[in-house]
Amino acid sequence: MKATQLFKSFFDSEKAGGLVLLICTVVSLIISNSAFSGAYLSMWHFEIGSHSADHWINDGLMAIFFLLIGLELEREVYIGELSKIRDAMLPISGALGGMLIPALLYFAFNFGTKTQHGIGIPMATDIAFAIGILSLLGNKVPVSLKIFLTALAVIDDLGAIVLIAVFYTKTIYFTNLIISLSIFGVLLVMNRLKVKILLPYLIGGVFMWYYMLNSGVHATITGVLLAFAIPFGDGSSKTISYQLQHYLHKPVAFIIIPLFALSNTAIVIGKDLIHTISENYSLGIIFGLVLGKPIGIVTFSYLAVKTKLTTLPEDLNWQKIIGVGLLGGIGFTMSIFVTLLAFDDNEIINNSKVMILMASLISGVIGFIWLYKILSNEKNIEIE
Repeated sequence: MKATQLFKSFFDSEKAGGLVLLICTVVSLIISNSAFSGAYLSMWHFEIGSHSADHWINDGLMAIFFLLIGLELEREVYIGELSKIRDAMLPISGALGGMLIPALLYFAFNFGTKTQHGIGIPMATDIAFAIGILSLLGNKVPVSLKIFLTALAVIDDLGAIVLIAVFYTKTIYFTNLIISLSIFGVLLVMNRLKVKILLPYLIGGVFMWYYMLNSGVHATITGVLLAFAIPFGDGSSKTISYQLQHYLHKPVAFIIIPLFALSNTAIVIGKDLIHTISENYSLGIIFGLVLGKPIGIVTFSYLAVKTKLTTLPEDLNWQKIIGVGLLGGIGFTMSIFVTLLAFDDNEIINNSKVMILMASLISGVIGFIWLYKILSNEKNIEIE
């Protein structure tokens, strides 16, 4: 497989972003559980206009994150890993399994309880963290493994986006929704008319976001819609889609996602952690991410290959796919995002975040150790 320059740029920014994300998370947790806890926690609830700082981050800045995800997905569909259906079936199958099995495990623990609405929490993989961990393995990692992980994570992020739009929308204000979708329609017409100036799309995107925000449907959906309205062209560096994706890499990786991490890991870890772990929703999150993700990703990928829907790239094997499956259990960004939408109880939200961090840490450590041993052994064999 050949990796395009933009993919390398995307991978490099996500790699560095993952490390920054890890640092921000650790710093936030330390401050939240220190003498400065009160001031730090209240900082994120400071009112800016009619909304708190964390609300602007979660509903505003994260729309830009989803715009980048949408642009990357669009590129994968047109000229990347998802452009040929046979090649695409490997990450698509893995992503489907990686969403379905964790959801079923969570549901099994929470069926009939007030927390069953959190079924979407263990369904998505955090791209930045997962790639950040993979990058620690250096040049031992084959390009096809990087592409598989990236494509899989982008696909299940899309699954999470659909989940948010369909299942986590409580009340719909149809007038605002129609206005927002009408603006989207105008942008699509501009695309068809080959309008290749970026500014009108961005202005339209801002208005589309505003009306979506006030429609009841989560405003971050706007980012993905806007991405597919912006002309892709031939995908070269001269196209506005390429340029926008290039410009967004660093602000998203080094400003938006770190801010999201800082504000959403402002968590006071209670003394009754053992009791918290035994809660149904905690077990659903931990088992869903740590076990459900690798089981789903590996099983569905294996079935896709065995039924000849797709083939395994020459430089990949099932041991490496298991490693990606383990890293898939790093939920973080999207898992926390869905938690905020799924629950209203602050204690459950807080405890769920702790479980997500715990499950992501376990998945990241096991995934890294597994791949390190597999890739090191492979290199030793090649040398011998």
